[in-house]
Amino acid sequence: MKPVIALVGRPNVGKSTLFNRLTQTRDAIVADFAGLTRDRHYGTGHIGPREFIVIDTGGFEPDAGSGIYREMAKQTRQAVAEADVVVFVLDGREGLSAQDHDIANELRRLGKPCLLAVNKAEGMKDSSRLAEFYELGFGDVHPISSAHGQGVRALVELALETLPPPPDEPEEGEADDPASRPIRLAVAGRPNVGKSTLINTWLGEERLVAFDLPGTTRDAISVPLERNGQRFELIDTAGLRRKGRVFEAIEKFSVVKTLQAIESANVVLLLIDATEGVTDQDAHIAGFVLEAGRAVVVAINKWDAVDSYQREQIQRQLENRLPFLKFAAVHFISARKRLGLGPVWQSIVQAHRSAMRKMSTPVLTRLLLESVQFQAPKKSGMFRPKLRYAHQGGMNPPVIVVHGNSLEHVSESYRRFLEARFRKEFDLVGTPLRIEFKTSHNPYADKPGA
Repeated sequence: MKPVIALVGRPNVGKSTLFNRLTQTRDAIVADFAGLTRDRHYGTGHIGPREFIVIDTGGFEPDAGSGIYREMAKQTRQAVAEADVVVFVLDGREGLSAQDHDIANELRRLGKPCLLAVNKAEGMKDSSRLAEFYELGFGDVHPISSAHGQGVRALVELALETLPPPPDEPEEGEADDPASRPIRLAVAGRPNVGKSTLINTWLGEERLVAFDLPGTTRDAISVPLERNGQRFELIDTAGLRRKGRVFEAIEKFSVVKTLQAIESANVVLLLIDATEGVTDQDAHIAGFVLEAGRAVVVAINKWDAVDSYQREQIQRQLENRLPFLKFAAVHFISARKRLGLGPVWQSIVQAHRSAMRKMSTPVLTRLLLESVQFQAPKKSGMFRPKLRYAHQGGMNPPVIVVHGNSLEHVSESYRRFLEARFRKEFDLVGTPLRIEFKTSHNPYADKPGA
């Protein structure tokens, strides 16, 4: 799973600027859920090939007695509990303050690895003004400039060095047959949509005992489950935690935990509460599933608790708020009454099969040429894209790479046309399909007189 870095500090020290720098141009996922403040953001960053999750927190006041500041302090403590390493951001221009000492004492009490980042330190690398920050007792002081990017890469590399390296990928020929591996299934959704009820129903039906698989991080738990001869690993996002490892500050719903579970899954079951309809939070989670390229099945829970009018409204909301999940199967269930769960399993297996589908180059190329013959791409200015052949570029999600000339002029509508043809031919249900266009380079283009 991706490591997690939390940015902590008093107000106006540049945490959000650093967050934007780390996530670059990628939009942060706003944790706009019940009980979370709007100034708390989650995003994904990367240094070279290694990716990580960044949490931007509000101004931290550990001793806040009541009101919004107390809630912000509570959310910051949760971010620290979820993080693998904390970056304590300070203001190099204003210097050390009493509030910085309070935050330092709180971070020591929470016991997470911590790095000191003195922001707004342009030209202060060798300045004596940095000496005062050593009295906080966190070791080396790292001067950075979030606005200009100075020292940021070195800071993140150091933060990642303090964490265990990611597991090595198996070499070619050493990997097991994907068909023999269990399907990694993550159940995702907002708080109180019935995730725990559904998981307990599954485990009760199968009469299995949940246990922690080795290698899981912190409080993430994988539950083995077998159904009709098919093995699954149920990645819990519903609050199951190791005994003795539960942080009081952690709420029942952890955004980080859900994001990590989605990243490590093969299939995601997106659970939606029928009594509340399809909300913006559901759309946020669905968008992250799509961005991660994971196969997905949608289940509308508590279907027995709504009337015919509410059911019609939910159908419209699915079309309006989740139009990008048209490829996913939708089921209407009741986890409490165990209604409609059988078809959900069938869709999960079908979505996984589609995500791991192998597509031969001759079949892909034949289908591509037939599609061009049926409907050629539109001409763009002086150029008409020429699609020559296609091959598979990856699985989970399946990727199709199309080669030819002037492919940068292929329209989005024609991409969707090709996607529909490929989906129908290979029966791809429940998984995103990515089509990449690669234009052949003209060897004479850069030569004089060409």
